[in-house]
Amino acid sequence: MPTYVCTIKEGRLSPDQKSRIAGEITRIHCEVTGAPTFFAQVIFEEVKPGNYFIGGAPLAHDQIFVYGRVRAGRSVQDKQKMIRLMAEVVANAAGVSRTGVWIYVAELPPRQMMEYGYVLPEPGDEHVWTNALPTEHREFMQAVGR
Repeated sequence: MPTYVCTIKEGRLSPDQKSRIAGEITRIHCEVTGAPTFFAQVIFEEVKPGNYFIGGAPLAHDQIFVYGRVRAGRSVQDKQKMIRLMAEVVANAAGVSRTGVWIYVAELPPRQMMEYGYVLPEPGDEHVWTNALPTEHREFMQAVGR
């Protein structure tokens, strides 16, 4: 956690653009929240033509929709900061106007989530939680994304 799903028209982004967007979303989330990078997931979901509608009509412009699911407990200011920064980097990486980037962030209770085989900690408790894990599991998690 967090998980950010980027929905785009099929073929809209190159592999380099996807990599840049994933890296920037991860960086921003972790810098703003202090969460370790091994929690962050960015998934690209490509939609075939005719399967993406806005206002009841087929999508006719460059639209990138980012839906983030994050652990509850972050301040409104932090969430708004993440949204603003992410909108800027996604727009830049994709070569679109900020009006074509929509970002929603929804919260889930940490104690109702499991990753790497363990129920997640409250925000701010990541370090203590990580250090309490068996060494093998901790080292595996910390190696993800390197």
